Amino acid sequence: MRKPRYRLLSAASVLVLIGAASQIAPAQEIGAAPSEEELVEQGRQLAFDRKKGNCLACHMIAGGALPGNIGPPLVAMKARFPDTAKLRAQIADATANNPNTIMPPFEKYGILSKDEVDKVTEFIYSL
Repeated sequence: MRKPRYRLLSAASVLVLIGAASQIAPAQEIGAAPSEEELVEQGRQLAFDRKKGNCLACHMIAGGALPGNIGPPLVAMKARFPDTAKLRAQIADATANNPNTIMPPFEKYGILSKDEVDKVTEFIYSL
């Protein structure tokens, strides 16, 4: 008699968890590409994450707390990098253009994945 009741409680618990999870993260269709706003927000989170991009350690970025001043302020990026491919290349591996740079080669060293570099690029380009 306990087993059926236990199973009923387990099924109910699963339904409660699914309901709670749907409240936390908005549902997205399987296979649907994220919107540009979502990519920019994901890139911002990566750029501000001290364990990932950590762009604020060296750069001043609007909306960031405790910015560094080692690198240039990240403003007017569309004017500075009209070609997003060049901006992406700079973020992925700045040592390709300047071997003496102190900016880490994020993709080359596996600090950020290709997908994460793309998201950070979208964010930085939006500034």
